[in-house]
Amino acid sequence: MKLLLSDNQLHLRFAPLTLTRPLAELRCGLFTNTERWMHLLPGAQIGYQTESYLQAKYPSNTGIWVNAQVIPDRQFALAVSQLKAGEQLYMNSVLLAQNGASHDKIEYSDSNLIILENRWDLYLQNTSILKQDFALVTQGRTSAELSTTNRLIGPEDQLFIEKGACIEGAILNTNEGPIYIGKNAEVMEGSLLRGPLALCDGAVVKMGAKIYGATTIGPECRVGGELSNCLFQGYSNKGHDGFLGNALIGEWCNLGADTNCSNLKNNYGTVSTYSYEAQDQVKTDQLFMGLTMGDHSKSAINVQFNTASVVGVCSNVFCSHFPEKHIASFEWVSDAATEKYRLDKAIDAATAMMARRKVAFSPEERQIFEFLANN
Repeated sequence: MKLLLSDNQLHLRFAPLTLTRPLAELRCGLFTNTERWMHLLPGAQIGYQTESYLQAKYPSNTGIWVNAQVIPDRQFALAVSQLKAGEQLYMNSVLLAQNGASHDKIEYSDSNLIILENRWDLYLQNTSILKQDFALVTQGRTSAELSTTNRLIGPEDQLFIEKGACIEGAILNTNEGPIYIGKNAEVMEGSLLRGPLALCDGAVVKMGAKIYGATTIGPECRVGGELSNCLFQGYSNKGHDGFLGNALIGEWCNLGADTNCSNLKNNYGTVSTYSYEAQDQVKTDQLFMGLTMGDHSKSAINVQFNTASVVGVCSNVFCSHFPEKHIASFEWVSDAATEKYRLDKAIDAATAMMARRKVAFSPEERQIFEFLANN
């Protein structure tokens, strides 16, 4: 079966995270939607309907069109797999999927189906998504044993440890939701983990970290300090003390020691944040919103981000004052000035960082960098 996972023309609504990937490649819960569909429909061939500059890395196909805003579960996957030619699947006027040139509308009824509407839904919905993914990946399987140096508070069946993971001297609390520890992940001594939490393959929690749910730490990330309701896409570092709350961090980011972000205004008012869709600050109905940072961006030691700050792709922030709430892509932000980050220097830095994790900077990624740097 072929599936065409579509941004549904909402590419910019989920930016800056989607400046470098289709919507289906955003990680929340345990998985990206691409990974979810591979779990639900093994052997499915996945294509992407996304921006033209991303298609070299994320090619299209002629499969069943699927709205990538939808977080699929078993029931939805079955409904999609059973769509006949000419059929469309709707829910409350939202197009969920269609098979070819469609004419026949089928109303899909499932009050538990999760549909992402805005980028902050990634952390707002992460509790439900993580619980759903945990059930999907652990059903019929047996967890590795938890070392006796640790203490578990809460239901044992809400903790799942993959083979190769290492956890020593930590306290894990599953009363509020499950904790998933991926293959070859490590939780160092003194860490305090409260579910729902996903620590994906190869990720590391540094000594003495405090992590509140619902939090997703993507593959090969390194995290420390205090985190609350955060999502790291993968390969990013926050290895030192400092607070992040209600934050969305892309891939290949590095947050310097004592980088902090506010996630609540002092007057307890709703926040405004930068929208790539509107190209301006927009009001939201949210009280809590922290930092959103695109891929390959970095902060220096002691950087303090204001509530609902947004940093684009490949920017460096190393100022002693609060930076602007929106920092565009390819910017070099210091106390003295904000300058353009040279493309060749950005590529050199990305290549060096990725090589440390034995990942090559590909020609397709160079093409994405070139597009973003020049548009």
